[in-house]
Amino acid sequence: MHSSTHRFYEDVLAILSGTVFVSLGLAIFKALGLLIGGTAGIALLLSQFVPVNFGLLFFLVNLPFYYIALKQLGWRFTLNTFVTISLVSLLVENMHLFISLSDIQPVFGAVVGGMLIGMGMLILFRHKSSLGGLGILAFYLQGSRGIRAGTFQLVVDSLIVVGALFIMNPILLAISLAGMVTTNVILAVNHKPGRYHSNYAETMAELTSEPAQEAKTIQQINTAKVSDQPANS
Repeated sequence: MHSSTHRFYEDVLAILSGTVFVSLGLAIFKALGLLIGGTAGIALLLSQFVPVNFGLLFFLVNLPFYYIALKQLGWRFTLNTFVTISLVSLLVENMHLFISLSDIQPVFGAVVGGMLIGMGMLILFRHKSSLGGLGILAFYLQGSRGIRAGTFQLVVDSLIVVGALFIMNPILLAISLAGMVTTNVILAVNHKPGRYHSNYAETMAELTSEPAQEAKTIQQINTAKVSDQPANS
């Protein structure tokens, strides 16, 4: 049985580890000119049209979702997510200071990058954090408007891919899809509903002022993000 709570230092180490995994994966995608889904994909696309780097765009694109996260998931999840996104934004833009990514074979890079992003997301989910963005909005729309989370994310990711058709080489786009699928497979196989969710829900119940509602909410959003999720970062 897993403990229902983690010590503070365990959460810190886990969030740092997950952040490094995700950042390295995104840096590989960025270096190879590949595409990823979700807010990271939106930021990568926008960086092709505006004179703003990916890190800042990724941070800005996620800002509107913090309000939803705070209302639906509580302050701790929101704070952890804010720290995670801030660190990812910083690390991706400065990864070249630590490692050269210029000689990676594209298919290998897409698969390894997708694995790193998927494993990083697993660590973050386990320690009450996330990459924010469309997963939060998808769950909110599902609860308030009856729009299925998976359907919403599929539509958005499809629009990202369609938009990329006008600026990306078709071969690179196909390789990008391989990376997205890799991330999704990692999540689907290793983060099954019920494996961690009950403990996660209990932890959130202890940390919020409305235990039953918050526990139910945090349990549902991870199910929506993993079980219904298309390829997404």
